[in-house]
Amino acid sequence: MAQEEGGSLPEVLERVGALHGITDLGQKLQFYDRWAPDYDQDVAALQYRAPSLAVDCLTQALPRLPPTALILDVACGTGLVAVELQARGFLQLHGVDGSPEMLEQARARGLYQRLSLCTLGREPLPSPEGTFDAVLMVGALSDGQVPCSAVPELLRVSKPGGLVCLTTRTNPSNLPYKETLETTLDQLERGGMWERLVAQPVDPPVPRMASSPASSTYTGRGGEGCGPRLNKPWLFQF
Repeated sequence: MAQEEGGSLPEVLERVGALHGITDLGQKLQFYDRWAPDYDQDVAALQYRAPSLAVDCLTQALPRLPPTALILDVACGTGLVAVELQARGFLQLHGVDGSPEMLEQARARGLYQRLSLCTLGREPLPSPEGTFDAVLMVGALSDGQVPCSAVPELLRVSKPGGLVCLTTRTNPSNLPYKETLETTLDQLERGGMWERLVAQPVDPPVPRMASSPASSTYTGRGGEGCGPRLNKPWLFQF
């Protein structure tokens, strides 16, 4: 589709804005399917740092996490988080995403031991309880994508003592979702489901012609990750 083809920075910003305006999950997944071939070059134009910020948060929180750790990348997209994980020596990577075309791009990287089509929020993750040493979800916590009610599913597949790393945007259109997400995370912490290890804002990058969308980052023992613009890492541990 012409509107999702790679283009100049203003075109990329317009495309991202259009994506953020879609609140229907089915329509959003179709958008991602069309965007998949150009996704990497577009987010590079935005200086999208969420994958590296999330993995940094994860490894700084648990520096002794072994290279053999089994890690799940939820809403893995084209595999940008896997690139960051492999660069830090992690090779046991599984990924899930709701977009078949995004999964094809991720598969072409050859970094995942297993990739599965799964739309979190509509269906459970395709893994048994207590499978993963760490779970990351970068860039999918927003209106029309993964509902806040699905966050406990990340905890289900994490091992006791494991980490969860998440991200969400802090641009105005996503603030109602962010507030609901923070309430959900706080409730899980008060219920003894996890412990918050890190919560810090991250200033946005400044692309060549405009700033990227605001974001928040979360990480935890069963926790959260990163996104573009303003990022706020939170780290939780079970």
